Amino acid sequence: MSAARKAAARVDRRLAPKQKPRRQQQRSVESRAAILEAALDLFSHQGYHGTNIRDIAEAAKVSTGAVYYQFPDKETLFRALLDDYWTALARPDHPLNQALAEGNFPDNLTQLGRAARESVRKYDRYIALIYVDVVEFDGVHIQRFYADMASRFDAFLAAHPGREALEKRLRPGVSSVSAIMLATRFLLHYFAVEIVFRVPNHFGKDSDAVLGEIADILRYGMLRPIGVPPPE
Repeated sequence: MSAARKAAARVDRRLAPKQKPRRQQQRSVESRAAILEAALDLFSHQGYHGTNIRDIAEAAKVSTGAVYYQFPDKETLFRALLDDYWTALARPDHPLNQALAEGNFPDNLTQLGRAARESVRKYDRYIALIYVDVVEFDGVHIQRFYADMASRFDAFLAAHPGREALEKRLRPGVSSVSAIMLATRFLLHYFAVEIVFRVPNHFGKDSDAVLGEIADILRYGMLRPIGVPPPE
């Protein structure tokens, strides 16, 4: 063997101990991602109790041992998926957060509705897990998230411009947090029925038309102003 080849072999032997852990770590990361994706698809379509670890392993193309290596039990895996969704909801690039961050609520209610539709389409399987949790766990995994929702919206508004201007426009007794929570929660639920439950046009008209109507009602209410007579 030439001196150059011997030197190369010595370098390879020195690198091998470092490369092996990196390869193992990468395989572990890929395995975890495949398991989470498989579990998300199965839990969202056939429920928690309708899915077992073997189903998840087969869908992820890994062994059941690999699943248990990443997650000690099925419920931990279910919670990990919900945690991933909560994390996604807090990111600045989440469609709703992007729309809200522009700071022109409630003038952008139609735009906010489109952002809600995009959010539900992107995360429809995660949203289905919320209903799975309600039906199969009495909502125990999602209670803390929803209990803290008002404080998170409050912190969001405090970190973005426009809150003071919004509060000046709201009628007395209506808080900016309640106004934004009502609008976003209603819009998300509307599109959850359309996309997750697969019931299009459940208000009896096209969604874009409904968005305009919802935006108008949320801005001005549903009742005729006092003193304005009804049409003849």
